[in-house]
Amino acid sequence: MKETTKTIYEELFTRYPSLTGIADDVMQAFCILKSCYEKGGKILVGGNGGSAADSEHIVGELLKSFKKPRAIDETVKANLSQSKNGEYLLSKLEGALPAVSLVSQTSILTAYANDKAWDTALAQQTYGLGRAGDCLIVLSTSGNSRNCVLAAEVAKAKEMQTIAFTGQTESELSQICSLTLRVPEIQTYKVQELHVPIYHCLCAMLEEELF
Repeated sequence: MKETTKTIYEELFTRYPSLTGIADDVMQAFCILKSCYEKGGKILVGGNGGSAADSEHIVGELLKSFKKPRAIDETVKANLSQSKNGEYLLSKLEGALPAVSLVSQTSILTAYANDKAWDTALAQQTYGLGRAGDCLIVLSTSGNSRNCVLAAEVAKAKEMQTIAFTGQTESELSQICSLTLRVPEIQTYKVQELHVPIYHCLCAMLEEELF
């Protein structure tokens, strides 16, 4: 691990001392995500309400530069340099870490919920988009949100890694997922407040290591 990556990690616990108890889990989450990307995988993310907004937030930090400039792939760069709009594109494009927010796919969410069931809408997308070696992140303050639980079960069946962001109590997700980040709060908004600095830290660490 780069020294700068370690600094990002350590700063999380300096700024949020209450998270020190899950420091090892945060590092494990980073290792899972880094390995996923190094092997050519992608990340799927889902949640409900405020956690749906967090899903979008995470994907936004991964698909474009977050804290530092990101170079694009050299082969793509060379090919674009020969295209009609290559110069313009090369002046705008940034390196990206593949990620999909499952909560923003309006057509499939509504069609599937109408035709089949709402609680398996994230599971259907996980089945259709996920591949062995990919990673599913689900955010649920209770850890028991049924659509997240069912998506995690599908991800596990597809031999994907699964990471849950929850509150401090044991939950269905903590029993299913490869790793559960259980922040030391119970009330919904307080749990969500601690999820944000953790995923910001993870996104920054991934960017530092992979670009």
